[in-house]
Amino acid sequence: MAGDEPGEALKKDKWEFLSRSVSDRFGIIFAGPLLNYILAFLVFSVIFMFGSPTMTTEIGALMDGYPAKDGGILAGDKVVAIDGKAVKYWEEMTELIHKHVDGPMRVSIERNGHLFEKEIMPVVRKTKDIFGSEVKLALIGVAPSIEKIEKVRYNPLLSLYMGAKKLWILTRVTYKALWSMATGRMSLKDSVTGPIGIFMITEQVAKMGFIYLLNLIGILSASLAIFNVLPLPVLDGGHIFFLGLEKIMGRPLSQKTQETIANVGWGFIILLTVFIFYSDIVKFGIFEKVLKVFKR
Repeated sequence: MAGDEPGEALKKDKWEFLSRSVSDRFGIIFAGPLLNYILAFLVFSVIFMFGSPTMTTEIGALMDGYPAKDGGILAGDKVVAIDGKAVKYWEEMTELIHKHVDGPMRVSIERNGHLFEKEIMPVVRKTKDIFGSEVKLALIGVAPSIEKIEKVRYNPLLSLYMGAKKLWILTRVTYKALWSMATGRMSLKDSVTGPIGIFMITEQVAKMGFIYLLNLIGILSASLAIFNVLPLPVLDGGHIFFLGLEKIMGRPLSQKTQETIANVGWGFIILLTVFIFYSDIVKFGIFEKVLKVFKR
């Protein structure tokens, strides 16, 4: 932008970026991440409006050695309630199962049009969640039927609410994951991906259908906004942090200080980029695929 070069002679014209007020500059910088965030919200809302693919509670397979199979539950059965709480979709069903860590649970089943109830004693195991924290999970050993996926549609007003809710959950989970990575509770190598990984994931998602690809676009757009507002030099969040200091101090940091911090920031971003590229190459077996091409 015109007039955004530190040390450049300014004429105090309104079209010069550094001649504008702190609030004006904040608005200009924040507009980028905000646009990504709004795009993600609109994409998620459209998905809920036209149909979000959701797995039903029909059981596709049972695992050996787990109580569901031993208790007489069969593939093709449909779970209609857990402990008297009605369930319609797989995600809400598994959430109730995982939380039931004390005593037997009542599983209401529909089979060939008939309803009956089974008392199942779940297996409780200690494991680590995606953030590296130790949790207790109750398991009964069931897997969903991939053939029974419904498109759940909402009216336009409710779609906006569901889109906002999904975006908020994604934001909360992402920042929690970033904190877990920063504190060493989550593996950075296993938790992040870059352009190579995004390309590989996009290729697979595109084969699944347009609605899945649209969902990925929303996730990537939200992730870009979330990462970009981190208070790191060279990112928009870093510039906003400097603006905050300028507002408090009544003057901007010296040009030399800003350059030093920017250089450190660039160094960090470059190292992170190299690390993520290498991690993606190893994770997706790029070396092996290239070797196969040359062997031909």
